[in-house]
Amino acid sequence: MSNLFRFKSKNRGDLPSTDLDCQTGIIEWALRLFLGCTFIFASFHKIVSPDEFATILYGYAVFPHQIINVLAIVLPFVEFVCGITLITGLLKRSGLLLINAMLAGFIFLISFNLIRGHEFDCGCFSVAAQGGSLPLFYTLIRDVLLLAAGLFVWKKTAAKGGEAA
Repeated sequence: MSNLFRFKSKNRGDLPSTDLDCQTGIIEWALRLFLGCTFIFASFHKIVSPDEFATILYGYAVFPHQIINVLAIVLPFVEFVCGITLITGLLKRSGLLLINAMLAGFIFLISFNLIRGHEFDCGCFSVAAQGGSLPLFYTLIRDVLLLAAGLFVWKKTAAKGGEAA
């Protein structure tokens, strides 16, 4: 079997992977590709229009006004670079750690604003207004599913030996 679907066990040396390991490896790769493309796509409009993204961040009503412009400039590039790391496999665990942390932060911010009844535009994939709380609930569900995918990939890359895998 190809070395692409082998893993190294610390206790037993090289073991050929089973069909389940092969399927898990394909699922992990597909999820990395999906998460990477999602974050690259999400970063484009924010990179092109940082002023509009800053307005969206202001709408969250949780960030200090002094850091909104810095967040609007830096966060999209972090999303873009993390997406690239997942797609290329270079420093994938580092990128995955940041993506999972961002997703946890997004989940917290959206939940916090939903609980307090504050309507806002999340700014996830466009700078156009999305509207009421029903889409925000779906945004929350989407982010939870993306975080679950990120945690699955994190667990599988940790089992393979991290960055070298």
